[in-house]
Amino acid sequence: MPLDLSRIKALCFDVDGTLSDTDDQFVENLAGGLARVGFLFPERDPRPLARRVVMATERPGNALYGLVDKLGIDDEISALGDWCYRLGLGKSPQPFRLIPRVKEMLVALGKDYPMAVVSARGGKSTGRFLDQFQLSELFQCVATAQTCEHTKPYPDPILWAAEQMGVAPEDCLMIGDTTVDIKAARSAGAQSVGVLCGFGEKDELLEAGADLILEETSQLVGVLE
Repeated sequence: MPLDLSRIKALCFDVDGTLSDTDDQFVENLAGGLARVGFLFPERDPRPLARRVVMATERPGNALYGLVDKLGIDDEISALGDWCYRLGLGKSPQPFRLIPRVKEMLVALGKDYPMAVVSARGGKSTGRFLDQFQLSELFQCVATAQTCEHTKPYPDPILWAAEQMGVAPEDCLMIGDTTVDIKAARSAGAQSVGVLCGFGEKDELLEAGADLILEETSQLVGVLE
């Protein structure tokens, strides 16, 4: 179904692969480790293999999210992630990367729409990401893995965000890079945009029910303005 612009009254954004350039960070980190055996790779470049490995983790990762939610241990897993974050990324003053032109997009769209973060990331690292780029004030609310009983692909965090923003769930637009974002939107009755700057691929996002596909998150400005 094509995107119905007349319905859109609020925006919900995923973080990893949508606002944060997480996949490229993972690729660079993995390639750095593989560089020790660089002689095994064509032209001594491990980056193509590193990218294939990182992208291949998307489906198993999504399945794991669903499994821990069904087992009722998602809060514990998120707490563990926050603990690992404090030990690792938390030590760096600038641990995250912003996808190009995303902040300009958020500033522009924030003039016309209430906006929410809807992430399956833990609360500590989500807050640190938003603070690093001075994005917190742009969002009316932030849903993380600990906010609701269930996280994506369940609709709970989108339903919660819609309530916080004072709009109906079906009037929200969910923007994300994986099938869990798209499935959560469909379950909530919201529309969705899949972006290709993260972990997901076009065919799987369309199959999951995305109403629109964009190469980059920042292109949303052109669609909504």
